[in-house]
Amino acid sequence: MTQTEAPRIDKYLWAVRLFKTRSMATQACRAGKVKIDDQPVKPSREVHTDMVITVQTGPLMRTVKVCGLLNNRVGAKLVSEYMEDLTPEEEYKKLEIIKSQAGLRPFRKGRPTKKERRELDDWFGWE
Repeated sequence: MTQTEAPRIDKYLWAVRLFKTRSMATQACRAGKVKIDDQPVKPSREVHTDMVITVQTGPLMRTVKVCGLLNNRVGAKLVSEYMEDLTPEEEYKKLEIIKSQAGLRPFRKGRPTKKERRELDDWFGWE
């Protein structure tokens, strides 16, 4: 790739393995879960080096800095050459808490009750 070619943001997020498929990255952009400078972006937005991108993937709000441009998906070991993870440690701790509490509800015992859903929403700060 030459310096003048800048990839689309959905393709970049897929290439650095933030999303499993490119269509998932496109849907996240359309849903407003991908932001640059706290502004939602369209999937066709071009990516440039030193750009800081915020991505909501499930309960985790990831912040990454673009270190290099690429159009094709790379191996997991090479991702650090193209992306720097700036996600605060608190986000990863929140994810660990969610994973640890996943086993509290008995398996195949139905959906959470309305009260349980409200408690979870209050605990996470969701509306």
